[in-house]
Amino acid sequence: MEATIENIALKHQANLEVFSQTLQTLAEHDRDIIVVTSDSRGSGKLVPFGQKFPDQIVEVGIAEQNLVGVSAGLASAGKKVFAVSPACFLTARALEQIKNDVAYSDNPVKLIGISAGVSYGALGSTHHSLHDFAVLRTINNLLIVAPADNFETEQAIRLAAEADFPVYLRFGKKVMELLSEDEKTFEFGKGRIVREGADLTIIATGETVAPALQAAEKLEKESGLSATVVSMHTIKPLDYNLLDEIALSGKPILTVEEHSIYGGLGEACASYLLQAGHRNAFKIIAIPDEYTVTGSQQEIFTHYGISEAGIAATAHKLCQG
Repeated sequence: MEATIENIALKHQANLEVFSQTLQTLAEHDRDIIVVTSDSRGSGKLVPFGQKFPDQIVEVGIAEQNLVGVSAGLASAGKKVFAVSPACFLTARALEQIKNDVAYSDNPVKLIGISAGVSYGALGSTHHSLHDFAVLRTINNLLIVAPADNFETEQAIRLAAEADFPVYLRFGKKVMELLSEDEKTFEFGKGRIVREGADLTIIATGETVAPALQAAEKLEKESGLSATVVSMHTIKPLDYNLLDEIALSGKPILTVEEHSIYGGLGEACASYLLQAGHRNAFKIIAIPDEYTVTGSQQEIFTHYGISEAGIAATAHKLCQG
């Protein structure tokens, strides 16, 4: 049976699970869909895909550069290729191949960075991908997407499968709630408003959208401050029209991301807003430039203020001037 938004929403699964299910649904009707993995079919939730479609999955072992090169070759031959590997290794070890073989050669590979951000938690800094937005934003011809919930994930995979250009999609490991029952539209490059408010705007991406939404509800309950919350799922290209609309209100803007403070969503938004002449009060919540603490994703989020309480406190302070 075809996966539906309603089925996915009822299950509240990790976005990776939805990625796998959606890909299986598409592969049933499209033999050109090929998955290439670097010893990551288990962590990428692709064991069921491999069992159903053994002729549509390629295992290259722990060799990320080969992963991207093989994927580029298959894409150049007309296949719809999903290259799946931990984000921390995919976007570091294979950066040259991503740049030259995929983006600059215009091979429409779908690069799937799994266990992104600090999803690997206690494995430590070597397994965190806090650099991927920054390095990939500098490469021409590469769309960058971080879905926030099951709905965005399903829609992103469906759009990516038909895209004739390279895409990087970033997924964590956490089970995600459906963010909004009302906003059921999704388009690459168009931010998704999941909550309306009048006093400030919180712009988040990926798995930080959920705590941003919780923080907005906490703010209104405890302080009477009403926050708009935006899922800026597409990091590149940013939705500049939406940023202009948000800024024209004159209200404070807070960005939240599971990434370094350097080179990610926050700096991209700040750069555009300043150059466009906007002067809103502005603050970035992200991982600071330091040796990252070790712990679970939630423990790391709490330590750096990427939590319901932390985001609410920063937003309240920003609004107080």
